[in-house]
Amino acid sequence: MDDEILILRDPRESAAKCSLTPLRGKPGIRFVPFHRERQLEAGGRIFLDPGGELLQASDWELAPAGLLLIDCSWRRVGKLLKTVQGELLPRRLPELLTAYPRKSKTFEDPSAGLASVEALYAAMALLGRPRPDLLEAYHWRERFLELNPGLPRA
Repeated sequence: MDDEILILRDPRESAAKCSLTPLRGKPGIRFVPFHRERQLEAGGRIFLDPGGELLQASDWELAPAGLLLIDCSWRRVGKLLKTVQGELLPRRLPELLTAYPRKSKTFEDPSAGLASVEALYAAMALLGRPRPDLLEAYHWRERFLELNPGLPRA
């Protein structure tokens, strides 16, 4: 599959601070910048959504187009999602611990949640399609894996 991972990216987010930036150019991953007047066809994909059913390896068979990840602040997910066309399969990750050191001067840091690259790595591993290369450039890689020993490894 050419683009098994599709990332809808909010250009308002800092690329320098984004955990997904090192993934640009990797095979099987396509980044699409969000624009409020442009629709993105993403039907037939698993969508990482905290309100969805628990992600299972068998979900890959139900969503053969791959995985959709929306990379933005939690406050903007709904706005970006409005531009996505097609039927998605909403799935959530099990409780996992982040290694990413959160610090916000504007908002209270959430008690749960992962860095985008952590969520992407976990989803692919749980789907039975491990991609260790996703964490190659992630500074907190080892700590994330230590904190989540139940995640399948390649």
